[in-house]
Amino acid sequence: MDYEKLAVDVVEMARKAGAHECDVMLQTSTEFSVQVRKGEVETLTQSGSKGLGIRVFINGRMGFAATSDFDLPELNRLVQGAVALAGAADPKAENGLPTSPAPEPRPELKIYDPTIESLPTDQKIAMAKRCESAAFAADPRITNSEGAGFGSGSTVTVLANSSGVAASYHSSACSVYCQPLAEESGKKQVDYEYSFTRSLDRLEDPEEIGRKAAGRVIRKLGARKIPTQSAPIVFDRRIAAQIWTGVVAALNGDQVYKEMSFLKDKLGQKIASRTVTLIDDGTLVGGAGSAPFDGEGVPTRRNILIEHGVVKMFLYDSETARKVGGGAASTANALRSYNSTPSIGPFNVYLQAGNSTQEEILSGLANGLFVTNTMGSGVNPVTGDFSTGVSGLWIENGEVAYPVEEITIASSMGTLLNGIEQIGADLIFNSSIVSPTIRIAEMVISGS
Repeated sequence: MDYEKLAVDVVEMARKAGAHECDVMLQTSTEFSVQVRKGEVETLTQSGSKGLGIRVFINGRMGFAATSDFDLPELNRLVQGAVALAGAADPKAENGLPTSPAPEPRPELKIYDPTIESLPTDQKIAMAKRCESAAFAADPRITNSEGAGFGSGSTVTVLANSSGVAASYHSSACSVYCQPLAEESGKKQVDYEYSFTRSLDRLEDPEEIGRKAAGRVIRKLGARKIPTQSAPIVFDRRIAAQIWTGVVAALNGDQVYKEMSFLKDKLGQKIASRTVTLIDDGTLVGGAGSAPFDGEGVPTRRNILIEHGVVKMFLYDSETARKVGGGAASTANALRSYNSTPSIGPFNVYLQAGNSTQEEILSGLANGLFVTNTMGSGVNPVTGDFSTGVSGLWIENGEVAYPVEEITIASSMGTLLNGIEQIGADLIFNSSIVSPTIRIAEMVISGS
């Protein structure tokens, strides 16, 4: 089926039904996942889905409807329903399509790999089993497993609107993970490792993922509490990414407009160490969140959110930019699936890497805490408070002394961000928000 033509046809149906403006988002996808535990397949699923959603605008009023049925009678009912909903809605000046150039094909993004779809099921299962087996083989103290798995999927995304836009792209992804359990002196610990990529040839070796997962859980054995104190903190890159997730939430233009962000008055101001440059890049080659256009059909781009510690911009979709006014425009950050209306979100957020390895950062600590796990992100994007339960490794004289757990760290986000004094070089693009290792000058640790 020609999905672009179908989307264009539905747009034309909506215009004939009375829509002044409209857009259509159409998606089809296939997904596969397998989980094994102790060498046996526990779950195996393969599914496909499709759907189409339409927004219509009539005199500032918006109506939205979605369906998974592409038959003509159902699409007619869908259009009529969306038009009727628009007629009953309240008018808003900010409603309407974006004013932007039409997106162009972007094959250089390299976000689709057909070999993922053609990989035989038995090979996918074998990869999951190899991953778990490597974890068990790494250390006799690994006595159980919460599972290892392989997942993959591909999606076709189409967008058409009444401004003449008709564009589409194909995307894919695959992943492998392992979550082993280790036991010593009657006490158990669990941890995980994973690899996520857009192409099969960039997926990390399953055995290596298993060994890394084993190493992460083994180093937690024998964990103890430490006394309450203030000390330098090093965040593992995975944990550091959670901090930037909170910062991005505070840079959401809609939250800023509603005055529900701790960064609402900080545009153009320094809020972090000069070492901090935070970027959201929807055009990143092979990026986990990369796409040629956003959920409104606006071509994606590279946005510098924070530069040398200074807030440079907030994230907008078309609706929020119109509400804010004053020359604000979409930053190509509208996210949307076929069954939802656009909302603001990032594509590929990353903290610009430094020059130090994680080992060099840790070796520079006389005493301090290396945080490897948390209970939640810890960031309150509204108030700017930071507090979370953590576990990790206590560092003495630049070396690991012992594992620690059942402690809490706390700070204000202002103190935390301005306290960043070292950034690692270990930036790996395996998620839509990533970070290298970061070192904070000092934070309060609540322990025993």
